[in-house]
Order: sequence, then structure tokens, then C-alpha cells
Amino acid sequence: MQSLNPTQRRIHQAAFRLFAEKGTLQVNILDLAQEAGVARGTVYSNIESMETLFESVASQLAKEMHERVSKSFNSLSDPAQRLANGIRFFIRRAHEDSQWGAFIHKFAMSNASLREMFSSQATTDLLSGLSSGRYRFQQEQLLSVLTLISSSVLGSIFLVLEGHRTWRESGSDTAELVLRALGVPLEEAKALATVELPALPPID
Repeated sequence: MQSLNPTQRRIHQAAFRLFAEKGTLQVNILDLAQEAGVARGTVYSNIESMETLFESVASQLAKEMHERVSKSFNSLSDPAQRLANGIRFFIRRAHEDSQWGAFIHKFAMSNASLREMFSSQATTDLLSGLSSGRYRFQQEQLLSVLTLISSSVLGSIFLVLEGHRTWRESGSDTAELVLRALGVPLEEAKALATVELPALPPID
């Protein structure tokens, strides 16, 4: 992805906030210019369209989160622990950055880049766990398993954003229940879902 200059970065950050708050259809050039603190002409000269701007924002967000989660797995070989941590990373981040959480909750199912963010690492770890006997499901059920995981995470993010559950409660419950659905024994699933969660590593 092409690197952004400071003005473009400012516009992208403003667009991210507005898309998270209002959705894609309610954001116009004037809103964006005001939020970014630039002239409308500056916005016009730095974006092709609202559609391409949204796609660029979503793609960058997905790339950043995917890289950070993947980097956190460098020292973890157990696919079940990786999955439990990955689920909780997303839910914790939604708690720590509610605009990020709102953006993910609104668009993760409808945007290809965000779906890829959920599925790429999980697919690798699910197939690894399946081949090693860690998980018990049929390989032809992989897409259904990925949908189970992503929809559970998004539902948990909603509970956290609405204040119904803490990120720790929601994250641990979701990780435990997903692992149990994949065949991990109850007590082990609970232990994997409640270990101390490390910080997400920064991108170099």
C-alpha cells in the first residue's frame, strides 16, 4: 500500500472517526474537511472518492491489526492458545479504542479487507489444529467455523461497547466457548481463555 503524506494521513484519520460514528453513507466532503481541519479543496485533491477512501482506511486498519496479532504469535506454537489470544486481542482493543471497535463492528462482515483480517491467521491455525488432532471438526466445515469465530467476536465487541460486559469477561467467555466448540476439553479451554494476555506488539 502506498505510504501517505501527512495531509493524507490526517484525512484518513478523520475519515476513520467519521465512518466509525456515522457509517459510510452519511459522511460527505464538508464533514471530512471539518473533521480533518483542512479546506474542501484539500480533501478533493487528496482522495479519489469516498468509496476508495473508505476502502483505503479499512485496508490499512486490517493490515495493521493482522500484523500486530501475527507478530504476537511468534513465540506461541499451540494453535488453541493462539486462537484464544487472537479472540481476546480483538475484544480488548475494542474496549481500549471504542472508535476502532465501532468501525470493526459496523463493517467487518461487509468489507473484504476486514473479513481477511479475521480469517487469514485463523485459517492457518485452525488447519494446523485440525491436522494435529487439537481440534475436532470436518475440514469442509472450515468456513462455518470461521463464521462462528468472527460472529462471536463481533457480538462480544458489541457487548463491550454497550457496557454489558467487561472485555475480560466477554473475551474469556468467547475464547472458552469457541475452543470448546472445536473440541478442546472444558477445563483446558477455560485455562487457555484466562491466561494473562500480553500487550499487542507495535509494528516496526
